[in-house]
Amino acid sequence: MPNLNDKVTRQIKPEWLKIRLHDGEGFAEVAHIVERHGLHTICSSGKCPNKAECWSRKTATFMILGDICTRGCKFCATPTGKPLPIEHNEPERVAESIRLMGLRHAVITSVDRDDLADAGAEHWRRVVEAIKTINPKTTVEVLLPDFDGKRELIEVALSAKPHIVGHNLETVERITPLVRSRAKYRTSLEALRIMSESGIPTKSGIMLGLGETHEEILQALRDLRQAGVQIVTLGQYLRPTAKHYPVDRYVAPEEFDLLKEEALAMGFKYVASAPLVRSSYLADKAVSACQKE
Repeated sequence: MPNLNDKVTRQIKPEWLKIRLHDGEGFAEVAHIVERHGLHTICSSGKCPNKAECWSRKTATFMILGDICTRGCKFCATPTGKPLPIEHNEPERVAESIRLMGLRHAVITSVDRDDLADAGAEHWRRVVEAIKTINPKTTVEVLLPDFDGKRELIEVALSAKPHIVGHNLETVERITPLVRSRAKYRTSLEALRIMSESGIPTKSGIMLGLGETHEEILQALRDLRQAGVQIVTLGQYLRPTAKHYPVDRYVAPEEFDLLKEEALAMGFKYVASAPLVRSSYLADKAVSACQKE
């Protein structure tokens, strides 16, 4: 594990990690809608470096089932604790906000809800159904929890037929127990395998800079392909606070470019690989890539 006081943890971020500010009219409009409807967005709670850019493009990722997670992964800024009860009007509220924003593509994610008997699967179904009913021209992408690899729960969550389904592997097998809470590498792969069997294009994401080797990344990519994953995102891990897992290294853009070439050679239909890439960044491009098939 990286030392909390090592040079990489304390050093100034390299030039390629500097974020361009976007504060135009589009950003202000989306920010106003999110505040007015009391929406939980992973853009904010996850401290995504692309929030300003995406909101300026009038795109956003919505986080459902509250903003308190039952798990405590060491890389994630989302609070951990006892979640509040489900807001049963949330499906319609999220769907209406998407309509107001005029989104072409909406990404939905959630906290883990291990406190619920179905881990939130039925609520997921209702949210996707409401979005598709109110926004028939909007493509819907869901970034699901692992549901402990339970097929029956995953099938319920996907029964409203989103256009893309994702679940992030997050990191390589060796580092998984160091940074993920409850989640297991093989459980995530099994969940992805079940998702891909639904026939819905399946997506996953990996963070770099946690101490993994190049060969370990390639093995994780091979594991994802064997699970049926068609879309993958690779991005730099950025430590949310000093209490979170330290950054081992900042990966150069050239290495991300090389990994993209290697992933495409494995048969992935779409690969987004760059330091500031996150799982929902320019997500509509992945839809287009899968529709070309």
